[in-house]
Amino acid sequence: MSSRLRAGKARHAMIDSHAHLGNFPLFNVSMNADQMIRLMDEYGIELSVVCSLPNRLTWEAVNKYPRRFVGLSWVDPKRAEAAEEVKKAVHEWNFKGVKMHPLLDSFLPDDELIDPVMEIARKLQLPILFHSGHPPWSLPWHFGNLADRFPDVKIILGHMGHGHIVYINGSIEMALKHENIYLETSGMPMHTKVKQAVQRVGVERVLYGSDMPFGHPAFELAKIRVAGLTEEELNKILDSNARRLFRLPG
Repeated sequence: MSSRLRAGKARHAMIDSHAHLGNFPLFNVSMNADQMIRLMDEYGIELSVVCSLPNRLTWEAVNKYPRRFVGLSWVDPKRAEAAEEVKKAVHEWNFKGVKMHPLLDSFLPDDELIDPVMEIARKLQLPILFHSGHPPWSLPWHFGNLADRFPDVKIILGHMGHGHIVYINGSIEMALKHENIYLETSGMPMHTKVKQAVQRVGVERVLYGSDMPFGHPAFELAKIRVAGLTEEELNKILDSNARRLFRLPG
């Protein structure tokens, strides 16, 4: 059986909006660029939006496979040089956005310390992907406060609240109230909530992600495909929404 059939009869061009390169011993996972490419090929994924610590791993992957990887600059906003790191990644490495992780880096998303990074994102029109769904650092309501202060910066809630139903519902509510909040599906276990997000928030602001190597396309794609979506909705979630958001060629 071919890999495309084994991947679930892939019929759409696909972009993975949330993946990681590198070694993460806390979670007992790791993945390099070649390993990710093999997994992408197996599941019919054309492009992956990737981030890593250090960011040089992302640059090396994008440089080696420019048609397969899109880079995000992963920064800790507590570092004084964070905004300059973002500018370097965009201007020198052609990265397309920012990644911030309130849980691992221990900051609140609505704290003013992140304002320099937000201002750079505003100036350069960069979307920002945030980890969400773990108290006390990354709850939906903090992102709502941030979206109020920066309504012209596109904020992606990675995992759309993760595994807690209160945070999943809260993420949908925050996206409903703020047009600059997008929802990314990895790590959130309920296919029914993907459907609800499409119905309430709008399909244009829902993105597929795998969270590789923490997650896997085998179950993350299946969750999207059993959510009861139309072919047009599937195409937007799996492909065209990410192309528009990260300003990728179509």
